[in-house]
Amino acid sequence: MTQVVLGVDLGTSSVKVSAVDRQGQIVAQQSFDYPLTQPHPGWSEQNPEDWVNGTTVAIVNLILKDGLNPADIAGISYSGQMHGLVLLDDNNQVLRPAILWNDTRTTSQTQEIAEKMSEEFVAITRNHALEGFTLPKILWVKENEPEIFKQAKMFLLPKDYLRYRMTGNLAMDYSDAAGTVALDVVHKTWSKAVQEAFDLPASFFPELIESIDFAGYISESYATFSGLHTSTKVFGGAADNAAGAVGAGLLSANMVMSSIGTSGVVAKFEDQADVDYKGDIHFFNHAIPNKFYSMGVTLAAGDANAWFKSVFGEDIPFEDWVNEAAQSLVGANGLIFTPYISGERTPYPDADIRASFTGIDRTHQRADFIRAVLEGIIFSFKDIMTIYDREGADFDTVVAIGGGAKSPLWLQIQADIFNKKVTTLVNEQGPGLGAAMLAATGLGWYDSVQDAANKIIKFGTTYYPNPEAVANYDQVYAIYQTIYAATKEISHELLTYRRQLKH
Repeated sequence: MTQVVLGVDLGTSSVKVSAVDRQGQIVAQQSFDYPLTQPHPGWSEQNPEDWVNGTTVAIVNLILKDGLNPADIAGISYSGQMHGLVLLDDNNQVLRPAILWNDTRTTSQTQEIAEKMSEEFVAITRNHALEGFTLPKILWVKENEPEIFKQAKMFLLPKDYLRYRMTGNLAMDYSDAAGTVALDVVHKTWSKAVQEAFDLPASFFPELIESIDFAGYISESYATFSGLHTSTKVFGGAADNAAGAVGAGLLSANMVMSSIGTSGVVAKFEDQADVDYKGDIHFFNHAIPNKFYSMGVTLAAGDANAWFKSVFGEDIPFEDWVNEAAQSLVGANGLIFTPYISGERTPYPDADIRASFTGIDRTHQRADFIRAVLEGIIFSFKDIMTIYDREGADFDTVVAIGGGAKSPLWLQIQADIFNKKVTTLVNEQGPGLGAAMLAATGLGWYDSVQDAANKIIKFGTTYYPNPEAVANYDQVYAIYQTIYAATKEISHELLTYRRQLKH
């Protein structure tokens, strides 16, 4: 059999491992689901051991069920859910469950960061400190679980812990490190100013590597566990959004990526670090050495649709559910949904805002509600794009990946709300393919990540905006923009009430 690389896509609800050959074709794929726990409102945790076990089961199935020869697996790399905090003790044992990206318990810690460092923090990290990021989680454990924190020797992010378990080596790549908001993004070093401001020793921060850097061989212990060979090379990998941008071919300044997963992301390739979004859009190091990308995040995109479907259409196939929205009109017959079921990040860094339907009357049918959910998610993406417009970013193409790229109706809704052409990928595999491309580049199969993308990525159907729909959506979006301010106070009061009930 020909040589392959494995792209490990470590997500929030599952891990997917893709075997990719030298031509960029996925020859086999296995996945494994694992649980997420929410012990309190706003909390979100996972057992890191579940990541290791799930990945191992997927790899074993690739070998046993799909017939991959371990000797033909030349390299492995990763795409990882961002921001999750894994704390290790002196023996590199996990001290507590990982606190995930969608955990919002750290409001007071984000305020502490803003008060202590203010604009200096944004200048260094290129981001505001928000609840989802890693540094506030570190400070939360330090303040609320001091006995655990005293034992903490080092922290890692989810895919970096998985890589450690597979190689025995501790490291973190730049694209994921940027999402901790403890990195000096431009100078590519851990920020001494951040470390000193919050009394965090330099030894607490892992070694930094590039996404395509060699990170070690499969260890003997993991080889015994998984069936892999110790000759297989392992590479740094990247944050899921950076890997997704690679897998989507987002390597040109005229393109942005629209990704609908559990969360939603609008990301843009940035050739230089001189653009300044004032922290209103995240600015991170890319998986491509010495390049960057910016992005805005909707905390609940596909998750908002999945929630609504689980309550009102659990037994309906996804395709039928989305297509039912075609029975409604542009603008959902005057019904608007704001997808803030888990709080929001861009452009509203507000962990306590909650979702709403606005405009309901007796004429509305289920199709209107479904369409309002689909449109509301894309309106939240439009909020992100207005920041790009404000700063003069020029782009004409949106590459759609994730759940939003599986429906022609939802793709047309994107084109009409964005008023941009929206294109799909012929074989959209997103972050997993991006991770495999990083491994292939690290092995020298390609001269660069850009070279890999040019040879592997193929664009598919393009959707163009309908001028009449664009004009109608402009009117609805103007109303949508007013809802956050109108519902913020009520949302916060209701959430306070719910928290009181829990106690």
